[in-house]
Amino acid sequence: MVLIAQFLFWIAAVPSIAGCLYLLLLTLLSARLREPSLSPAACALRFDVIVPAHNESGGIARTVQSLLALDWPAAAYRILVIADNCTDDTAERAGAAGALVLEHCDHAHRGKGYALQWAFAHSLQEAWADAVVVVDADSVAKPGLLRAFAARLARGATAIQANYGVLNPDDSWRTRLMTVALGAFHDVRSRGRERLGLSCGIRGNGWCLAAPLLRSVPYDAFGLTEDVEYGIRLGLAGCRVHYADEAGVQGEVAGRATHAASQRRRWEQGRLALRNLRMPLLRQVLHLGDAVCADLLLDLLLPPLSQLGMWLAGTACIAAVLEVLLHVPLPAAGAVLGMAAASLVFYVFRGWQLSGLGGEVLFDFLRVPYFVAWKLAVLSRQGSGEWLRTGRERP
Repeated sequence: MVLIAQFLFWIAAVPSIAGCLYLLLLTLLSARLREPSLSPAACALRFDVIVPAHNESGGIARTVQSLLALDWPAAAYRILVIADNCTDDTAERAGAAGALVLEHCDHAHRGKGYALQWAFAHSLQEAWADAVVVVDADSVAKPGLLRAFAARLARGATAIQANYGVLNPDDSWRTRLMTVALGAFHDVRSRGRERLGLSCGIRGNGWCLAAPLLRSVPYDAFGLTEDVEYGIRLGLAGCRVHYADEAGVQGEVAGRATHAASQRRRWEQGRLALRNLRMPLLRQVLHLGDAVCADLLLDLLLPPLSQLGMWLAGTACIAAVLEVLLHVPLPAAGAVLGMAAASLVFYVFRGWQLSGLGGEVLFDFLRVPYFVAWKLAVLSRQGSGEWLRTGRERP
């Protein structure tokens, strides 16, 4: 009975421990990446910068202005704002700010995925651009964005994700915690994967595709997390997404509880909807030994950070019950669980370090239990499954 109890404990403990050690590996590889030089061939590339926008009149001008200030010849890129089923003056404001505006009116096909598919088809049909870039309508782009993409395209990359940061970290304690979480999720993981030659995936904002790749792997992702879905489809097609660490975009995250709830529910439900892609990834791993697909599969299986922490805490409680109350010896369990917990703390600390926030965010960590409880309450409510625009909190 003791051997059976020990065996069952380690079987239950393996997922959370393995998840923590996986994050530790990526954290250890998260040093700053080397910036590639810009070759003469790269300087000749042309871009279509696509901005999908649904009722974004309050901030679209700011986004367009940041794109007009990109460090790239003005004649070598176009800013295409896709006014997707808008009921406000987004199109007029985007045009006045200096963008080319394409109005997409199709109420049967609403949402970012359909807007992007329509925009990509338009760009490919005109065949003017060598690559397309996607920037969200609530974002500000850093000046070197296209330079970073061009340098990698000229070296053979066909899909690239830029650094994706938070534009409004000081709005509230919630936005500060999200800044740390996204610093870990976007920066730490992406740097580690790039160093390992894996795919950092598509993160929804600040990404680039070479036109030939878009023709060979047509965009057909329309779920709640269409970005993650398409990144996985690229991996299944044999293409890894490179990571551009030195330049990127900053987008807004929701600070109010009501807006954050809808955003969080959409993200988590969207990831759950991708379960049907696990078997294709597993088949690719088993048949071809594909490391990129293996990592994409691990990323799908890895639970959110709060859930992983709860799993680890639950495993520690089970170990305590077995050893103290039932007198079942678990050699090395304390050391292994302690190392896993330290790995998780190290991962979060590195995310905080890369987030650029000061020491004030350390007091916000006291709210983590409340944040986890709020998140669980949000996820317990069934969403509609339809794409919904996250509410904006500022003009």
